[in-house]
Amino acid sequence: MADKEGSTLFGEARRMLRTSGAVGGIAARYAGKRLFGVKGDQATNAEDLKAVLGGLKGPMMKVAQFLSTVPDALPPEYARELATLQANAPPMGWPFVRRRMASELGPAWEGKFANFEREAAAAASLGQVHRATLHDGTRVACKLQYPDMASVVDADLRQLKLALSIYRRMDSTLENEEAYVELSERLREELDYKREAAQQKLYGRMLAGVPGVRVPVPVEEFCTKRLLTMTWLDGSAIQARIDEDPPEEERAAYARALFRAWYVPLYGYGVIHGDPHLGNYQVRADAPENGGWGINLLDFGVVRIFPPSFIGGVIMLFEAIRDDDFDKAAEAYRIWGFQNLKRETIEVLNIWAKFLYEPLLDDRVRPIQVNDDPQYGRRIAEQVHAGLKRTGGVRVPREFPLMDRAAIGLGSVFLRLGAKLNWHDLFQELVQGFDGEVLARRQQAALAEAGLPDPHPAGA
Repeated sequence: MADKEGSTLFGEARRMLRTSGAVGGIAARYAGKRLFGVKGDQATNAEDLKAVLGGLKGPMMKVAQFLSTVPDALPPEYARELATLQANAPPMGWPFVRRRMASELGPAWEGKFANFEREAAAAASLGQVHRATLHDGTRVACKLQYPDMASVVDADLRQLKLALSIYRRMDSTLENEEAYVELSERLREELDYKREAAQQKLYGRMLAGVPGVRVPVPVEEFCTKRLLTMTWLDGSAIQARIDEDPPEEERAAYARALFRAWYVPLYGYGVIHGDPHLGNYQVRADAPENGGWGINLLDFGVVRIFPPSFIGGVIMLFEAIRDDDFDKAAEAYRIWGFQNLKRETIEVLNIWAKFLYEPLLDDRVRPIQVNDDPQYGRRIAEQVHAGLKRTGGVRVPREFPLMDRAAIGLGSVFLRLGAKLNWHDLFQELVQGFDGEVLARRQQAALAEAGLPDPHPAGA
């Protein structure tokens, strides 16, 4: 096997044994409910699953966080429990670090650095980060992938597939097979740190000159498939700053930078950062070009490249909701990948689209949500779910999960910030004069410069 740390049957089996208790227990309870009339307790199931996932490194935690933010991907009891998971597992010790660095840079690896800190600066689901300094004085962050992660990913994806199939039997309103395929591909890509380095380079190009946004630069000679070395960026946790109750203008500056960091790449290049987790950006007070405050955008493992036609469909759906144009909405959903939609189903989907696009339609300075009810989004989701169930359900296209994740995840951050902006103006400055052919050329040039393959060579 070329990849000495590729997925192994033993590694998958070991991982399955550690996680199958929770998923298998849920399956057993569900079978009891179906066969013997035993009443199921979804809250208990969710607590069991959370207890197992919370103690594990690996992508299952990340998938759980992801699914907890996508309305109706999981029952509400699951979403509430899994949303509390933090991808912040304890770091591995120095023996692991020494072995990993030697395997990636050779036995004399320490001599390549002027300084390398033994204690991890951060730890997450797939790897941990160490501060270091190169001989030319450059401060860097070295992200080391945990051992046997290919087996971990494969085992976790098997468990996720089982969990989703159980939920499908409980409630078939949303057919989630395509969403599972999408998540599987993105998670497997995330294991390749060389790819992440290229995606980081891509984001550096796309966001060059965007006020208040910084992206670390990969140090390519110190990057391998399981080691990502990048320039160190000083910053602090956004939640910690929110807890200090910063002034309104500072909150608005962070929100403005975050909006552009996610959506300049989407509407300008057809690329989205698919993991708007709070740990994936920092705040800083040295951005005079953005009122004095800015953000650092981090972690480029989950990136999706859309065909230009899809971005046209996203803008078309906005126009359809703005103009109350049913036929245009139907065409936009077709472009998004929804198939064979009935009129009643489109009307239900429009409820969700109006919820997402509403801040962009309102041409005034305002919070992202004018309704003070923290459960407002959940109630809209439940209304949509009930409507879809009534009209026969819907098959979720592959293109949907990361788009929805970004919108919901960022909206959550804007809510926490309490930021007030003219979201309509921010959106319009990005989409005015949209041209799919121009986007296709820009996308191809940016991918080529970053060394990434073009997934849509025909410019579809």
